[in-house]
Order: sequence, then C-alpha cells, then structure tokens
Amino acid sequence: MERELADNLETLHPDAFGWALHCCGGDYSRAEEVLQNAYLKVAQGCASRLGSSTLKTWWFGVIRLTALEEFRRQRYRESLLGKLWLHLSGDNQDPRPSPAHQAELDEQTLQLRVAIDQLPDRQAEVLHLVFYQDLSLSEAALVMKVSLGSARQHYERGKARLRSLLQTHSDNET
Repeated sequence: MERELADNLETLHPDAFGWALHCCGGDYSRAEEVLQNAYLKVAQGCASRLGSSTLKTWWFGVIRLTALEEFRRQRYRESLLGKLWLHLSGDNQDPRPSPAHQAELDEQTLQLRVAIDQLPDRQAEVLHLVFYQDLSLSEAALVMKVSLGSARQHYERGKARLRSLLQTHSDNET
C-alpha cells in the first residue's frame, strides 16, 4: 500500500470503524474483523480505487462489501454443519457480554438502537452514513450503490419513520 493512501486511511479510521460497526449491527468484534479484512484487501491490492468517487466514499464501499462477505461466512458458521464442527473441535465462544452489549445498557442508546433496527436496511444505512459519518446524500448513494433519488427517498422515509418510532416510545412512557 502506498504511503499517501495509508496516511489518508489512517485519518479516516475513526469514521471507518463507526461505519464498520453499523454494517456489523453493533458487534464490536465483528466490526474490528471486518475493518482489518478491508485494510488487508487494500494492502494486497484486491481493492483498488477506480472512478471519480472520493476516498471516503470508496473506502466505505470496501468496508460495506467486506461486511457483507463476513456476514455470509458467519451465516455458514452458524449453520448446522458449522455448529457440529464447533462442537467436535471443542471451540467454544466467549460467554462474556460484548462491549456493544454493555454500551446498549444506556437507555437512550437502547431506545435509538431499537428504533433504528425497526427501519428497513436501506433507510438505516443512509441515516447512519449521513448522520454518523458526515457523508452527503450523493456520497451515501455511491457507498450504497443506489441512485441519488433512491438515497433521498430512503433518507426522507427513514427520518420520518424514526421520528414516529421515537415519538411513540416517548408517548408510551408518559
């Protein structure tokens, strides 16, 4: 990996981890693994930057695709064959709660997470990219590989649905 690219990716690391965390559903260990695999793809030349997208947009796209690959691998591991293999090999998972679970104990974070989880995937993705990663809607559309009009529609519908879900929750508490 060339030095300039490495320096630029280093400055994007905090945002990249936040995006990886979103792509992994809040699972810190999976997000770390996805981000590490994305860095490996770039270092090995498996993910090269083409086109006119910005570095951040391209990098978030690499992370998103890497997370999808990891999800497919995870689904296989959790299959019956995968469970049998784990049982026979004696490889047990750590029973301690993950850091993501500990963070969700905060009530406001939990309420927001529940509301976001109720949104369709595309709406949740575009809201995360715009609010947490400070991407424009056009950059978010590039990361998500959808048209700008589609991203705008998911964004507006997501905001309206999230507002409704949070309002319903606060009305139920009073």
